Amino acid sequence: MTTTTAFEVLPAVSSFLDKPRHKLLIGGQWAEAASGRTFETVDPSDGRVLGKVAEGDAEDVDRAVAAARRAFQGPWSRLSPSERAKLIYKLADLLEKRSEEFAQLETLDNGKSIRESTRGDLPLAVDLLRYFSGWATKIHGETLPVSVPYYPGAKFLHYTVREPVGVVGAIIPWNFPLLMAVERLAPALACGNTVVLKPAEQTPLTALRLGELVLEAGIPEGVVNVVPGYGPTAGAALARHMDVDKLTFTGSTEVGREVVKASAGNLKRVSLELGGKSPNIVFADADLDAAAKGMFMGIFYNQGQCCSAGARIFVEKSKFEPLVAALAEKAKTVRQGPGLDPKTQMGPLISKEQLERVLGYVEAGKREGARLLCGGERAPEPGLKNGYFIKPAVFSEVSPDMKIAQEEIFGPVATVIPFESEEDLIAKANGTIYGLVAGVWTKDIKRAFRMAQALKAGTVWINCYHFVDAAAPWGGVKQSGYGREKGPYALEQYTQLKSVWVDLN
Repeated sequence: MTTTTAFEVLPAVSSFLDKPRHKLLIGGQWAEAASGRTFETVDPSDGRVLGKVAEGDAEDVDRAVAAARRAFQGPWSRLSPSERAKLIYKLADLLEKRSEEFAQLETLDNGKSIRESTRGDLPLAVDLLRYFSGWATKIHGETLPVSVPYYPGAKFLHYTVREPVGVVGAIIPWNFPLLMAVERLAPALACGNTVVLKPAEQTPLTALRLGELVLEAGIPEGVVNVVPGYGPTAGAALARHMDVDKLTFTGSTEVGREVVKASAGNLKRVSLELGGKSPNIVFADADLDAAAKGMFMGIFYNQGQCCSAGARIFVEKSKFEPLVAALAEKAKTVRQGPGLDPKTQMGPLISKEQLERVLGYVEAGKREGARLLCGGERAPEPGLKNGYFIKPAVFSEVSPDMKIAQEEIFGPVATVIPFESEEDLIAKANGTIYGLVAGVWTKDIKRAFRMAQALKAGTVWINCYHFVDAAAPWGGVKQSGYGREKGPYALEQYTQLKSVWVDLN
């Protein structure tokens, strides 16, 4: 294999990485890009090339959409909901059987710790597939009592039908590549749609490996197509494609706006999971040990590369100094290294570009007068110098209007801000363009409910943080996007409602 990691890699992972290049999955066949171009995907822990991947563009997207349309109108439409459910469940079984392999592949391509891949991403991905396989046989309409004022005494049978929308385009990010792919595939397939999946160019490997499992599970050709490529080419082509019925996008708010514009050609349905700058709030009466752990995990999980990161930490003034000091001391002790090292607590950032972006925000914070308590520089250890490692940073003396307190950094940079009253806090906590999640730490149940009601967010965690489940809806408000993934609420994104009238007169 091309990587020189010192940690043991499974033979199946080595075999996958040893391919001369990874092809596109279109219509059940592995194909070269129409242009013949490839791009490299690297291990962010040391910058070494993991493999070459076919670079899809507009022509390849056209082929993939056509294949998805044929499958939607053909073999996939002829399967019963029960048959679809069995195929999705079989895919879950195959993924679970190969979970260690996928965890290693995800860690190599993304950089996250193997512990996060193994304990978090893989179990949830398997659970999502099983959860939505159960929904395949439970998507139904209703019968409605109707009366027609201008036709007194007339009798009608009226019912609704939920039908698949058709061809779904899914553009997913690099921070949770496998999980985001499954989160889109599972409900789309359960509802009877076909999918063209565009993984992030930084992390295409687990999506391609998942494509192999899709074929192994017996899902008909063309139902799932995987087209790696760059956002401005493959992603833009998918967003504007006139034969894509629905688009789901996860990424930055800036790109989300462009996706909406591109989708307007055929008015395709769009759901967006975008940026966040989430408040994580600690009241003085909270269990401070639990809150300290929640503060740390809220911002530093997955190297801070989470749209739901609790980047703005608000602490009641009477407990501010000790909690900030404790957070900074814990940040200083984080063990960084290659993700495959079981001792690693924090891996690298995804790319050189992301590293430079985060370092730029650290400098902006210092220029604006915030006090950097720790971190914020490239990791100096000799074994990390070739990777994209940054020491986790903690800023105090931050005002809510500073750049580091307003813009999504997407890295391990915490800003800690004191507050004195609930009224003061709510204005500060809601004072951004984002509204994805929020966290509240308090023993006062009445206060907890007041805060849950007052905070403008799609999810509010009370005395916990970063908890998700296949059954719980996920999505944001304001400029964090619209639409909901996960749970029964996702079914609304991947079905359309038909109204049927039957004259009984």
